[in-house]
Amino acid sequence: MADPERVGDAADEVEEMEEEEEQTGVDGFTNQVLRRPDVLAALQGRLHAEMLEHLPASVKRRIKALKKIQLEATNIEAKFYEEVHLLECKYQKLYVPLYEKRGDVISGLYEPTDLECEWESDDEKEEELRADMKNKVKIEDVDAKKEDNEINKNDETKGIPNFWLTIFKNVQMLSEMVQEHDEPILKHLYDIKVIFLESNPMGFVLEFHFSPNEYFSNSVLTKEYEMKCTPDEGDPFSFEGPEIYKCKGCIIDWKKGKNVTVKTIKKKQKHKSRGSVRTVTKTVQNDSFFNFFSPPCMPEDPEAEMDEETQALLTSDFEIGHYIRERIVPRAILYYTGEALEDEDFEEEEEGEEGEEEEDDDDAEFNPANNRQAAPKNMNPADCKQQ
Repeated sequence: MADPERVGDAADEVEEMEEEEEQTGVDGFTNQVLRRPDVLAALQGRLHAEMLEHLPASVKRRIKALKKIQLEATNIEAKFYEEVHLLECKYQKLYVPLYEKRGDVISGLYEPTDLECEWESDDEKEEELRADMKNKVKIEDVDAKKEDNEINKNDETKGIPNFWLTIFKNVQMLSEMVQEHDEPILKHLYDIKVIFLESNPMGFVLEFHFSPNEYFSNSVLTKEYEMKCTPDEGDPFSFEGPEIYKCKGCIIDWKKGKNVTVKTIKKKQKHKSRGSVRTVTKTVQNDSFFNFFSPPCMPEDPEAEMDEETQALLTSDFEIGHYIRERIVPRAILYYTGEALEDEDFEEEEEGEEGEEEEDDDDAEFNPANNRQAAPKNMNPADCKQQ
């Protein structure tokens, strides 16, 4: 549902645009409206309000009854989503052994067997090569095995190096967060786990597991997200399912001189009366992926308003956390190889082929499926829904 304040502002703009209509003409006014979705929404809202105002009293009475029915349906929907979350928690426990094994392979703690490494390929040349090898004499097969063994002995590579760093660099939304000074640290990231919270409020925790490194002493960095699944009393019909409304990071125990989230700058200061100049050093925040673990603090009072910048940062944070949980962790290997990215690009092309107009990047809203841009500043963090 549209923000009443924004709709009110847009309505004021409509009046201003109507005053300009005489100068610009009807066509100019229409073009201005079509270019402004908020203005168009305000016009539609005004038309709807006028339509309802002119309805007979008996019809208005029945509309109230239907709204009451709708509220009951919304409350049932909330219960449905609560059970869906419990079902997610149940099945997450079935995924855990698979993800644990994946983590062991990535870190090099477990070496898959030949049988576990068998995977059908779409490459016709590779299939032909396999067929040719089957026709060779046994002695050649023995020689090939000996050669493979020699290669394995000489190959000291453990697991899959830079697995998660590669994923972060492949996914645009994450790559924009990763700075060059973050990469040596992320090479020590060997697993990301999702822990579902069954308690009330429901939520989930992202665990980032690191091998011992020279940057910080933590072995695990955490980011916790809380979700609510109850319709808002003031606006119950805006309910669309569980939504992230709060997040909490963790303290990173940086080793001396290794904190990449801050930087020291030198600044010259001139004395007002004497005119002498001195150089002072100042510590300021530095762009880094690890700022992800220090999200902005939300006001304790739920009625308190947040400034636009904080609102935008939290909205983007919620989108990223949800994307890691919903896409990255379950399909990690496909983001490593790039196959998941190809699937998402293909889906976007299909939408374009159906004749839908594509939005300009400057006007498009954030979509985690296509990773085009950060969340717009006018979005409310509470609008980040669980899909």
